[in-house]
Amino acid sequence: MRYFFLAYAIIAVLFVGIMGFRGQKFHKPPVQIFPDMDNQDKLKAQAPSTFFADRQGGRLPVTETQPLGFNEEGGIIIGGIPEYEFGGQTGYYYSGHVGDYYGTGMPEELSLTTGNASELIRRGEERFGIYCAVCHGKSGDGMGITGRYGVPAIANFHLGLFQPETYPDGRMFEVIGNGKGMMSGYKANIPVRDRWAIVSYVRTLQAAKISADAAAKEASEKETSAIAEEPPVGAAEAPAPDAPAPEATPAEAEPAAEADQ
Repeated sequence: MRYFFLAYAIIAVLFVGIMGFRGQKFHKPPVQIFPDMDNQDKLKAQAPSTFFADRQGGRLPVTETQPLGFNEEGGIIIGGIPEYEFGGQTGYYYSGHVGDYYGTGMPEELSLTTGNASELIRRGEERFGIYCAVCHGKSGDGMGITGRYGVPAIANFHLGLFQPETYPDGRMFEVIGNGKGMMSGYKANIPVRDRWAIVSYVRTLQAAKISADAAAKEASEKETSAIAEEPPVGAAEAPAPDAPAPEATPAEAEPAAEADQ
């Protein structure tokens, strides 16, 4: 038993000698069994750095560097998005809300005309294919590739629930930015104008589906009506009742007169 206490005392002394007491301060770096990325190369704002020759940690951007999503004609060309349009402002264009309610329709800030509306839709088609089609499918029917791997409850935009009458444009814009359910938000990835472009493209998909369904229904009704009007196969036309027998023409009666002679 005495050997146990002796070993215990030796281990305790070694542990305290190596690890130190609680709260004790050391002048040497601690022993790191798992570094956990505590020490890594980085630059701190407004701090010097020995990495550069001038020992300045704050560096100027590379020549001709532009902020993400920005170009000189960002306010004119769709796709050239000013940096501030990623959010932070108020109003229908930035939030999808009009007061305490969701708004509907395209914002005035888009400056849409009959000439450039198609450009916005094409931009929305491109962005939809990048960010949305993987789950919602290329046609917006919710049959994207992720559904094959068990991702549940993917929205089908062609259901009545998501039509403009029950699902305002502002609400769709907000969901794109903030996410909902298992869908994460894309506010940091998709600029404001591109979010509205996606909304316009989804509405285009819905209108195209409704138009195609209406045309198919009309064609089916015409085909059904035509089949119903056709007579049954093999049916012969019955003579009209009490119809008088046709009179013989002189050309038909002449051979009979010759036969009597």
